[in-house]
Amino acid sequence: MVRKPASMYRRITGMAYTRREYMGGVPAVRISQFDMGDLTREDEFPVKLSLKVKARVQIRHTAIEAGRVAANRVLGKLGPTDYHFKVRVYPHVVLRENKLATGAGADRVSSGMRRAFGKTVGTAARVEMDQAVYTVYTTADKVPQVKDALWRASMKLPTSCYIDVEKGQELIH
Repeated sequence: MVRKPASMYRRITGMAYTRREYMGGVPAVRISQFDMGDLTREDEFPVKLSLKVKARVQIRHTAIEAGRVAANRVLGKLGPTDYHFKVRVYPHVVLRENKLATGAGADRVSSGMRRAFGKTVGTAARVEMDQAVYTVYTTADKVPQVKDALWRASMKLPTSCYIDVEKGQELIH
């Protein structure tokens, strides 16, 4: 069976379906790490850059992982002690799909929309407007490389994003 495109799960409709104890066979979350870089010096880095979404959206766990990999590929060139990269969302919502048979003889096999609850196919994170998906703590001289890394991560997400830069308490544009 071919997976449906992620654009089908982008919109937030209905209640969140999160109670895993009542359903069997929920796929594992694909995000392998939530913190990367120097994990001990988060408070010592003077600059904080966050990738924030512009609209309320659902982001599949595979898209979050793809963005993490894309950003970490650029951040890895900075050196392991020059940044702390953090994934800020967790995919709690379980996605379901009513799989229909196609091809020859499908009319005898498929039941259409009868009892169309669907089987679990993945998980997603519900993200509100202006919520941070990724955050990077770094030094002032590494800001251009971190902006590039976050921009590459934003290309993997199903919505438009912007980078919010904070230095100490004041906001930089």
